Amino acid sequence: MHDALYFSDHHLQVREMVRDFARTVVKPTARQYDLESRFPWDNVRQMADLGLFGIPWSEELGGSGMDYLSYIIVIHELAKVDASHGLTVSAHTNLGTSPIVQFGTVLEDLKGSVSSPGEVLTQWEEIKAVERRERRERSMFASVPDALPALLKALRISSKAARVGFDWVDRDGLLEKVDEELRELREALKNDDRAAIAEELGDLLFTLANVARHVDLDPEAALQAANRKFIGRFRKVEEGLRRRGLKPSEENRPAMERLWIRAKRTIKRTSPARTSPSGGTSGNAPRAARRRTSS
Repeated sequence: MHDALYFSDHHLQVREMVRDFARTVVKPTARQYDLESRFPWDNVRQMADLGLFGIPWSEELGGSGMDYLSYIIVIHELAKVDASHGLTVSAHTNLGTSPIVQFGTVLEDLKGSVSSPGEVLTQWEEIKAVERRERRERSMFASVPDALPALLKALRISSKAARVGFDWVDRDGLLEKVDEELRELREALKNDDRAAIAEELGDLLFTLANVARHVDLDPEAALQAANRKFIGRFRKVEEGLRRRGLKPSEENRPAMERLWIRAKRTIKRTSPARTSPSGGTSGNAPRAARRRTSS
């Protein structure tokens, strides 16, 4: 409850990611690195893959595009396990910030020659393309960390593509693409083709990440909110079952369905939703029956 007063869904996600990395990677190796007086290059490379360097810098400058609270969370979680790892992140960011503060950036030089933020980003991508050719890099996606959560990575990839004009013209076209991907997923499910199901499901999720980008929402945060909403409602179901001396099980499904409907009435939601994520009234009932049940 205390965290919720200060941390957004994004901050909680960053904290859990770094906390897990510190627990599973840093802690088991830190003492050995200290005993051998070695710099933890392997860990640092993984930290770079996770986007933990240059956290408060914009993505255009090669950073992660997060805020300073995220930066503080990362250093805190690493330093709790091993101070040198937290210091490494801090030193990298400070050393990188100094020349930006002193000499400015190419983006600032561009501001006088273009008329809008969109043109700044477009011209910046053109400059970066030249730099990539000089470094013999083939893709503008080379700077997207492989270890990013999939939804966040989809957001980064589609944002980069949009900056060079490869994007849907409007939301209607994008929503038509969602319908198309859903039809293809249904077809794959009908044919029971697991490879096709995985491919179409991935395409659908990628397209939904684009929907989030078009309405300026974080898809990861939206999904986390949906997770919390489901857990909150299902806890009500569990409480109701316990009062009746029952447990969650297939044989108690009718009771679970009734309790789910009741939980929906007590826990607010912000958009229309199906009555239940299971079958029964939400999945198999006629459309009119579902409307009556959820009203």
